[in-house]
Amino acid sequence: MLSNKEIVVASGNPGKLQEFSRMFADYDVRVLPQSAFAVPAVAETGASFAENALLKARHGATHARRPVIADDSGIEVDALDGAPGIYSARYAGVGAADADNLRLLLRNIAATGVRHPPARFRCVIAYVREARDPEPLLAHGVWEGYITDEPAGANGFGYDPVFYVPDHGCTAAQLSPTVKNSISHRGQALRHLAELMKEAQAFA
Repeated sequence: MLSNKEIVVASGNPGKLQEFSRMFADYDVRVLPQSAFAVPAVAETGASFAENALLKARHGATHARRPVIADDSGIEVDALDGAPGIYSARYAGVGAADADNLRLLLRNIAATGVRHPPARFRCVIAYVREARDPEPLLAHGVWEGYITDEPAGANGFGYDPVFYVPDHGCTAAQLSPTVKNSISHRGQALRHLAELMKEAQAFA
């Protein structure tokens, strides 16, 4: 088990903060939002999930002066050649609401004529001990499914209402938080991160 420590999450997304808090509770780690340290937003200029996650983690550590984790995640739809990918959170424009992104995604899929296209959530989580950490940790997770025609479910956030999980016969937004965390891309990545942190004795 990781010892009782604090870690800053470089995100202002309340859904992500709740997921990280629930997951890190198992490791006796207190999760703090970057807003507690007045960390300003940073442009996600990376060309990949890994680059964006590391960029956000280093930026957060520069301002918070504490260890920071940051994730970059999104959905890749085969019928859209992997879009929206790293642009998932701003698919309908910078500052777009989840509902706007969902509507655009479904509209673009409908235009392809493909029903229920395969898709996947992808997540990379970066951990840095300090802003210039020469050995950052990068953890990965992938969650396969497909896109439904209509949103369903009130749990989750982002694209969860249209991401159908075949093994459970429902969308990600219809899963309980416990079940979702056990199988999701972010859950996979965080468990991978916990393993990497133990190996690196990050909390020694």
